Amino acid sequence: MAIIDFGGVKEEVVMRAEFPMSKARKVLKNETIAVLGYGVQGPAQSLNMKDNGLNVIIGQAKKFKKDWDRAVADGWKPGKTLFDLEEAADRGTILEMLVSDAAQKAIWPMVKKHLKPGDALYFSHGFSIVYKNQTKVIPPKDIDVIMVAPKGSGTSLRRNFLSGAGINASFAVEQDATGRAEDRCIALGIGIGAGYLFPTTFQQEVYSDLTGERGVLMGALAGIMEAQYDVLRKHGHTPSEAFNETVEELTESLIRLVGENGMDWMYANCSATAQRGALDWKPKFKKAVMPVFKELYKRVASGAETKRVLTACGKKDYQKQLTKELDAIGNSEMWLAGKATRALRPKEAAKKITKKTKGVAGRKSN
Repeated sequence: MAIIDFGGVKEEVVMRAEFPMSKARKVLKNETIAVLGYGVQGPAQSLNMKDNGLNVIIGQAKKFKKDWDRAVADGWKPGKTLFDLEEAADRGTILEMLVSDAAQKAIWPMVKKHLKPGDALYFSHGFSIVYKNQTKVIPPKDIDVIMVAPKGSGTSLRRNFLSGAGINASFAVEQDATGRAEDRCIALGIGIGAGYLFPTTFQQEVYSDLTGERGVLMGALAGIMEAQYDVLRKHGHTPSEAFNETVEELTESLIRLVGENGMDWMYANCSATAQRGALDWKPKFKKAVMPVFKELYKRVASGAETKRVLTACGKKDYQKQLTKELDAIGNSEMWLAGKATRALRPKEAAKKITKKTKGVAGRKSN
């Protein structure tokens, strides 16, 4: 592993140069990788591995017609490379649990029945293993239990793979029954298109992931945007102005600069007025939200957030309720203004993005 200095703290990471795709193919040459679930991460991971020459099959419940049809549209052949969940689980030597966290709990008795000594059970999230008291996912001792968690959506994983850029991911070995668990794990990480891999544990991954999704990555970001938009609108600013100053400038300009060169570089390349205001107000926002993040992490570590996920997502009418909640966001004035704003962007750029990400699913979390 390469030693990299992350802000004064040295960490080990696995780079493609030291673990090339040729080595990954050698490690996985006798494996049948059964990707269970073609919803969020399944399409990107399976297509990337297929394009990298690995032996991949898909397991998908036919009753979820949208996902089954997407798999067929992406080139998976029913009866050859596309099967129902149980048949795929029986055929695989590496079973990738890429159904939702709530669904993992539901299908676990079936999956466990088809695990054979020496098989590997793969996750992209530590949820089911760490919160085993709630999920009842307790693997037998004679298999490898491994994880590769891409730090981004399925869309980003596939898009970056097609561009040759890759996306970083964490990896962990929870159980090494064969002596080959780490090699299998890293090979799969390279196979799905990771730019580099950094080690973690199942517990550290799920604590950080659940905190991040509820926090900065999704929950906090959306909440802060809505708060600023509402304040601007109440003071007479038009929807287009409020949206552009809240979302469009962030997503189309500033956050890209942060991604390329860091926050300090973005500040240095903005106006003096923007710099001063940002530096003065950053500590105020940090102080305001710190108690919320402390409460959030406590709930994640205690299993309270897991209980909420399993209870809510396990309900029969969950998809109906989810649609209602997402429609409320999409039909709000702020995001209707966003739809109108996106329609005004140059069409060629939009076409290129759509073409490159055809057949790819959304956010990584289960």
